[in-house]
Amino acid sequence: MNRLFVLAAAAAGSLLVMVAQVSPDFRGVIIDGNRPTIAIPDLRGTGAAQTYMSTFNQTLTADVEGSGLVKVAPKTMLWPFVPQQPSDFQTPQAPPQAPRGKRGEIVQQQNGGGHWMADWAGPPVSAKYLAFGYTAEQNGVYVLYGWLYDVASAQGSNPQAIAKRYLANTVNEAGARDLAHQFAADIIAAFGGKSIFGTHIYFVSNRTGHKEIWVMDPDGKNQRQITRYNSITIEPSVSPDATKIAFTSYAKGNPGIFVFSVDPLRDLRFYNQSASVNSQPSFTPDGTHIVYSSSAGGCCGIFIAGVDGSGFRRISSGSWIDVEPKVNPKTGADIVLTSGRSGTAQIYRMNMDGADVERLSDGTGEATNAAWHPGGQLIAYAWTRGYAQGNFNIFVMDVASKQYTQLTHGAGRNEHPNWAPDGVHLVFDSTRLGKSQIYTMLADGTGVQALTNLGSNERPVWGK
Repeated sequence: MNRLFVLAAAAAGSLLVMVAQVSPDFRGVIIDGNRPTIAIPDLRGTGAAQTYMSTFNQTLTADVEGSGLVKVAPKTMLWPFVPQQPSDFQTPQAPPQAPRGKRGEIVQQQNGGGHWMADWAGPPVSAKYLAFGYTAEQNGVYVLYGWLYDVASAQGSNPQAIAKRYLANTVNEAGARDLAHQFAADIIAAFGGKSIFGTHIYFVSNRTGHKEIWVMDPDGKNQRQITRYNSITIEPSVSPDATKIAFTSYAKGNPGIFVFSVDPLRDLRFYNQSASVNSQPSFTPDGTHIVYSSSAGGCCGIFIAGVDGSGFRRISSGSWIDVEPKVNPKTGADIVLTSGRSGTAQIYRMNMDGADVERLSDGTGEATNAAWHPGGQLIAYAWTRGYAQGNFNIFVMDVASKQYTQLTHGAGRNEHPNWAPDGVHLVFDSTRLGKSQIYTMLADGTGVQALTNLGSNERPVWGK
């Protein structure tokens, strides 16, 4: 079956070793290789708080390391003594320096075994920053006292970058994760980044025996089912303010579009025009309209309608198959889509009125699943790059120059990339371990993390 027809029918979703001769300039997106090192020793807690510190420490380290902004020093290189508060540091009688022997040779440098602040900046840790603190239970509240110090430039200056008390309502694993996320968010912000926690990933899972929409936290925690149609329910999309989700479902026979509010979860009643297929909804940046693919008037074209389905009109023209529309989130002025107008599926861009159509992919292989970066200059997409059908990988392209770079390499079928709100992380599905599962990675292709493992999971989208 023609892949585009499958996409148009909303029944199924969907690169190998070629890299562009000239890679795009991803300043602000691809992570700089010269990242400072931060030491994050395991924090301790008092009383009942200590019970959940393993969860806290794992979460804190994973959050900070996953930001892509810093390098985390290996815990095996840290000092046995770990300060819990600033008063635990000791001041050496003389500045720690490498003394010289009688013949002028450098002898082993003295240290305070972690008690001196300078110990953390020198070998074996060699960190520029140190995160430390402790937790406690106070009147049934989980409390964290956290500090971030610039230990490399601490001599003669104020090393303190963060000194803050954090609170969680429950003294349990959920509370421990909450405290860790809060502290990590401040650490990430200190390096100019933004935490992805508090955001959500929506995806399709068949773990109940039917394809339904699910949602989870960015680390894969708190996975929960959204729809319960006992049918085929796929292709989620999230409104810019994260208050609504749209998706395609076969619950009423032919594939149609549904729009739900998120909190509370309820059907907002989208009107589907008369057609055998209405599918692949995506919100406009202002959240007032939805673009989608429909077979009305012939399969398949790009339409736009209000969030309730009213005022629908066709944007694209021609008898070819046009699917997977996404509006530029920064400008709201142009759409990327997948089209078969030149033969196999390729990525195109056009104005919101359907004018100035141009092909972005080079015409080789199959290119699908384009998703805009929040900045509106880049897209991520899946591409076979001229290789055997089914061998998709994730690429990122600068739309203006059409220069691209490859992020995944020969690890199963990798599709449906979608950007995190921070523009630094991507979520995608992959068959690298057999069944399709959801993964995240940094925008340079590093830091791949698996989020799901139950059933088959696909088509992730990231909402605020």
